[in-house]
Amino acid sequence: MGRRGAAQSGDEFSFVSPVVKYLLFFFNMIFWMISMVLMSIGVYARVIKHETAMACLTVDPSILLMVVGVLMFFITFCGCVGSLRENICLLQTFCIFLTIIFLLQLVAGVLGFVFSDKVRHKVTEMINNAIEHYRDDLDLQNLIDYGQKEFACCGGMSYKDWSTNVYFNCTEDNPSRERCSVPFSCCLISKEERVINTMCGHMMQDLDHAKASGFIHTSGCIDKLVNWIHSNLFLLGGIALGLAIPQLVGILLSQVLINQIQDQIKLQDYNMQHRSDPWS
Repeated sequence: MGRRGAAQSGDEFSFVSPVVKYLLFFFNMIFWMISMVLMSIGVYARVIKHETAMACLTVDPSILLMVVGVLMFFITFCGCVGSLRENICLLQTFCIFLTIIFLLQLVAGVLGFVFSDKVRHKVTEMINNAIEHYRDDLDLQNLIDYGQKEFACCGGMSYKDWSTNVYFNCTEDNPSRERCSVPFSCCLISKEERVINTMCGHMMQDLDHAKASGFIHTSGCIDKLVNWIHSNLFLLGGIALGLAIPQLVGILLSQVLINQIQDQIKLQDYNMQHRSDPWS
């Protein structure tokens, strides 16, 4: 009789919280919709753009968007269905994948900090490759121009790096009209100028650093980027924390829901066992 009373008492306190259940469901639904947007943008960019677009980058951004979108879709699908159907298998899959991604991000951040020199070398290599392919793709060209204007820089290490581009090369046999020049995004442009002179970087590579600095930005973008990162560590840390918090919330909610479902199943098994034996 005492055991039956304990089961009934446990039945009052063991339940699956609808707050946790639907909070986890809507949490995953938001990121599920974000994953659909990422996949759509990735597919659109891959179909519309040429196959050589952003060829100089380590990973094609459109492919990266599709991979991230598909991964998010699978994980959030497990979270949505698992929470709605109270399926332990799907919830555990969701929790495991989210934990793995969180740990990988943590490891990547630590490795990036420890091997900062190698990261700098890789970034330098990517920027130099981007300079070489500047005219190959309009989106890449716009990206480089935006970066040079925002960071007030020119080239990788210096404005002379633009000589590695076939159009801006300084060799005498170069037939390009942009020979020994730099893109207009390197120029010292006043905010009061309404019309930008796109030929303002003409023959700037022929000038020494002192003379060229009167017309263009002569500092390289790599040093400017490194300095920006050092001066915005708190901002970058906040962004990293902002990305980590939703993952930790998802892991916590899924684990709480799994424990509640498991407790409910144990209680049901206990009640079924002792209903068949009323004298126990």
